[in-house]
Amino acid sequence: MKYRVLGKTGWKVSEIGFGAWQIGGAHWGDQKDDDSLKALHASIDRGVNFIDTAAFYGDGRSERLIGKVLKERSEDIYVCTKTPPDEGPWPPTPYCRSEERYSEEYLRKNVEERMQMLGVNQLDILLLHTWTRAWNKDPYPLKILDKLKKEGKIKFIGISTPEHDQNSINDLIRDGFIDVAEVIYNIFEQEPTAQLFPLAEEHNVGIIGRVPFDEASLTGKFTKDTKFTENDFRNKYFSGDRLNRTLERVEKLERDIEDTDLSLIQIALLFVLEHTAISTVIPGMRNIDHVKANTAVSDLPPLSKELLKKLRDHAWQKAFWYGG
Repeated sequence: MKYRVLGKTGWKVSEIGFGAWQIGGAHWGDQKDDDSLKALHASIDRGVNFIDTAAFYGDGRSERLIGKVLKERSEDIYVCTKTPPDEGPWPPTPYCRSEERYSEEYLRKNVEERMQMLGVNQLDILLLHTWTRAWNKDPYPLKILDKLKKEGKIKFIGISTPEHDQNSINDLIRDGFIDVAEVIYNIFEQEPTAQLFPLAEEHNVGIIGRVPFDEASLTGKFTKDTKFTENDFRNKYFSGDRLNRTLERVEKLERDIEDTDLSLIQIALLFVLEHTAISTVIPGMRNIDHVKANTAVSDLPPLSKELLKKLRDHAWQKAFWYGG
């Protein structure tokens, strides 16, 4: 396993992190806790020392499982968790008031819940789970989190970018409000390379690369006959003609990589890791097989310049995909 510095935290984190949304079980179909615990332990055995989770992932189920594993391991493990805004539209609209969606009372209570779920006395990283650039001029919630940092509740703070607007936090990076950011970045979603990544490197903000497989389409396992279980959020994500449109894109991509010795999964992760702004990428790992496949990518050599050039041509502007 290779390690990279996570921005101003100074931590050396595994370049393959553990994405723990799936083990929450609430939005990805059924998931057995035993499989999740085995996957977490197996990942640590293979050098993973960074885990990403959220309150939203199974209403704390993901965090509780991680907390259990933390008690059973002696290694230094860094955990990033996220708090959602208080009740209202997701993502917040320009008309939402930040002091209502992320009030001080709400954030203080939520931070205590996150510590309780994880079984810790201080959070390594807390991210706001979504955002709107309408709040950038006066980022009230981040000022509250900064107070909680000074009180010793949180070590580092940041934002997980809203799905439709990766550049919404650029001003916040420039103005020094965040330590860490979690950003959608994959072969289809390449927009962060334009402004966000250069800003992050300039201001030493650690970047966590999320959704490296475009909700599993970039694993190559989907077909036109793929059906998702009723409680899988991808029923909506790939609704209507979206699955077929995605498959057409994936097929074109597979033709461009057929002369390599790499799988689509390996190429998808290596593509994310190619950018020097990325400190860690967090593929979901529901079982030991996922852990073995994903962590092994850290042992592979970088992609060639010729292949990278081909992959950059597969950028897909679909920001409003999330809107329905």
